[in-house]
Amino acid sequence: MAKPVSIEVWNPNGKYRVISTKPMPGTRWINLLIEQDCRVEICTEKKTILSVEDIISLIGNKCDGVIGQLTEDWGETLFAALSRAGGKAFSNMAVGYNNVDVNAANKYGVAVGNTPGVLTETTAELAASLSLAAARRIVEADEFMRAGLYDGWLPHLFVGNLLKGQTVGVIGAGRIGSAYARMMVEGFKMNLIYYDLYQSTRLEKFVTAYGEFLKSNGEQPVHWKRASSMDEVLRQADVISLHPVLDKTTYHLINKESLATMKKEAILVNCSRGPVIDEVALVEHLKQNPMFRVGLDVFEDEPFMKPGLAEMKNAVIVPHIASASKWTREGMATLAALNVLGKIKGYPIWGDSNRVEPFLNESVRPPAACPSIVNAKALGLPVSKL
Repeated sequence: MAKPVSIEVWNPNGKYRVISTKPMPGTRWINLLIEQDCRVEICTEKKTILSVEDIISLIGNKCDGVIGQLTEDWGETLFAALSRAGGKAFSNMAVGYNNVDVNAANKYGVAVGNTPGVLTETTAELAASLSLAAARRIVEADEFMRAGLYDGWLPHLFVGNLLKGQTVGVIGAGRIGSAYARMMVEGFKMNLIYYDLYQSTRLEKFVTAYGEFLKSNGEQPVHWKRASSMDEVLRQADVISLHPVLDKTTYHLINKESLATMKKEAILVNCSRGPVIDEVALVEHLKQNPMFRVGLDVFEDEPFMKPGLAEMKNAVIVPHIASASKWTREGMATLAALNVLGKIKGYPIWGDSNRVEPFLNESVRPPAACPSIVNAKALGLPVSKL
């Protein structure tokens, strides 16, 4: 039997029992659940990652829905436990759901929610921040100052890369990849080369229009190119940001061979999924090429890093904080809660999971719909006409 875990309870007499496996930012998500007669139980256990046994203890004998985190293993065991407790709703507080066995959820009739539409700009901003930090060696310079090593200006002290006029490469030009590309093109006047299975017409039009604006003002215009292969991006770009989905075709997309294709002073950024990069090969490449730099928000075996990565001065590493702006994290909590609440109340599914502004407007009541259920079609759930 799993041992009890510590919880904080809101609205103890509520009709519906909803569990959150972690405290989440803001209070709006709690209030929205309470207003609809939910008893909200928030796990306050001092553990970064809850075990399956911990979550089973939280679910107990009666549970209508669970809000979970991408660090948790939501498979057959947990969905069976949730189903036995009468639960029909689970939502990740994340856009990704690689931690979820959707087939198992389908088997037990549990709706699986996620939180797209609210992370685009903030994730792109972090990718841009890592690009700039790596290019200008900001972390190295900061550590140098804090160590009391600065005793005067020197011509070669922390010389980095100028971004203006260079080429930014984007692999995966979806919402986040395109937002990042726009930031780098407009912010630093970089040219763009991108690779995606689908043409990004809006992005191409943006770069074309910005290039014409620069030219009309007597400046060097920027240009774009849609690459015919990923290798073309790797060969030509000075800064490369990865934004693919993670599946069997993108596992170790960046490996020893593809790293060797890149320029010796290139910058590689990953805010997508850790296993897209072969981290062992990356560490070796960083050792052999000290002017090559990398900015990482995600890791292959998170929360762990492969041996040697932490010692690399040419690596900027942060702990999976791409979505960590106040507005975004509070929005993610709200969307996750509304996914669970919507299924409990029998609401239909919102028609466009990337247009979630109506759910985030605090001045009005959110629509009577589930913002995003990834297995809605498999479960035969109706789509909202709102």
